[in-house]
Amino acid sequence: MTAQARKPADAGPGDFIRDIAEADLKSGRHARIVTRFPPEPNGYLHIGHAKSICLNFGLALEHGGVCHLRFDDTNPVTEEVEYVESIMEDVRWLGFDWNDKLFYASDYFERLHDYAVGLVKQGKAYVCDLSVEKVRRDRGDFNRPGKESPCRGRGVDENLDLLHRMRAGEFPDGSRTLRAKIDMSSPNMNMRDPVMYRIKKAPHHRTGDKWCIYPMYDYAHPLSDAFEGITHSICTLEFEDHRPLYDWFIDAGPAPSKPRQIEFARLNLTHTLMSKRKLLELVERGLVSGWDDPRMPTLRGLRRRGYTPEAIRAFCGRIGVTKCPSLSEMALLEDCLRDDLNRRCPRVMAVLKPVKVVIENYPEAVVEELDAVNHPEDPSQGTRKVPFCRELYVEADDFREDPPPKFFRLAPGREVRLRYAYYVKCVGVVKDPKTGEVAELRCTYDPATRGGGSPDGRKVKATIHWVSARHAVPATIRLYDHMLNPADPGGIPEGGDLRPYLNPASLETLAGCRAEPSLAQAKPGDRWQFERQGYFCLDSKDSRPGSLHFNRTVTLRDTWAKIEKVQGTGP
Repeated sequence: MTAQARKPADAGPGDFIRDIAEADLKSGRHARIVTRFPPEPNGYLHIGHAKSICLNFGLALEHGGVCHLRFDDTNPVTEEVEYVESIMEDVRWLGFDWNDKLFYASDYFERLHDYAVGLVKQGKAYVCDLSVEKVRRDRGDFNRPGKESPCRGRGVDENLDLLHRMRAGEFPDGSRTLRAKIDMSSPNMNMRDPVMYRIKKAPHHRTGDKWCIYPMYDYAHPLSDAFEGITHSICTLEFEDHRPLYDWFIDAGPAPSKPRQIEFARLNLTHTLMSKRKLLELVERGLVSGWDDPRMPTLRGLRRRGYTPEAIRAFCGRIGVTKCPSLSEMALLEDCLRDDLNRRCPRVMAVLKPVKVVIENYPEAVVEELDAVNHPEDPSQGTRKVPFCRELYVEADDFREDPPPKFFRLAPGREVRLRYAYYVKCVGVVKDPKTGEVAELRCTYDPATRGGGSPDGRKVKATIHWVSARHAVPATIRLYDHMLNPADPGGIPEGGDLRPYLNPASLETLAGCRAEPSLAQAKPGDRWQFERQGYFCLDSKDSRPGSLHFNRTVTLRDTWAKIEKVQGTGP
């Protein structure tokens, strides 16, 4: 069932936007809530968009309304069908469905043009011959008023003729614009005769070569909302200064309905970037492998890394909706992810940095099938068989030849428990004669301790995981960390080189890893908890039969829960 068909459990607490919507319903101002998620199809969605998606679809869903998916496709130079398809895929992946409410601003190109003609006839718009650069200079700034265009006094008939000829393609790109006639001395820069249409002789991904003039976003967006009967136009705070222009375009016509624009603080996340320009730079400079690189905050990258839509929705619910800009902790997102993965992921054993163990007193020809629990908190997930034989692999980090204090794992003469198996004691170390590194551990086992208990009551202080050397499947494992070294990405200067701020340890690739033989049948996107290592998924892009690549989704460290406990805000 999609989230559009039910009230989400992860909707989060109430907020000022929900309060407004509820008040509008109670007062009779609206009989039904109609919202929209209006992306421009010029790039891939990231987790910041997820907050907007959850808010718009969630608000409508909670109040029995509808949420439209509308592509504000007004710039043919930057927009592609690929982005349209990826956005629809991402919205559905998050758990939302627009049903039959799919729209495009390009659906309204004729209607928008007719509306503009109406504004010209009312003397509220004019054709301007100034260049884009000249228009920008003449706008003035916050300390001085703008300078009126010499074209501002043109008569209605001349403006209508020029607009008709602009549409017919008589003029070159950038030579003329259609501007709203508002107030060049307004303290709000957006009201200083903004451009409504520009000449751009480029094919559109939906309308082809039908148009050579295209509406500006600030003109098309509010009217598209009005044409669709949107009741609450929810956007981020950077559009707050655009609200007077939004209302002006709707009132000037007038448009068939009057949506209410409401602004909220966008999502900012520690240790990562939310700027589309900066993310594009990472891709174009080869600093990441692409838009779906698991280090990227794009929904494609998060999905490939193993994030779940449930975790992202829960995160968006926990951070809430406010007017105050803030920086959300990556640790909180990871805590939401751990909560979800802990419930759903079966447990398996995998050795990331293997060292061989030979159990000297174990029969060479014997292979045992030991029972392993798939999920200690969910008996319904059952058990599995894991093979056990004379030669195993364990983690190199689980052995110290000269153990420091409080190191309780394998060391010469020390006994540990092998998960689901036996007690083993290290009785010898074989080193590489060239490097001096540990190449093999020699151990003995106690056959009376099968399953992990000792009949004589002796205890061990550590349990370690392992895999059968004979049966384990080889794997490549990628360990991911934060993309950025500075916690606050807001400190990165605009236009500067991003490389000094990137975390050089954001990706560690481990070859020669070994995993349980059951993982040979894994499918891309499958998730597990590798015991003692973290949560992992099979990479959807690079994995092939016989060549398994696993991405670490998140570690087992519950950092945010610890923070909450220390601060007294958690259970």
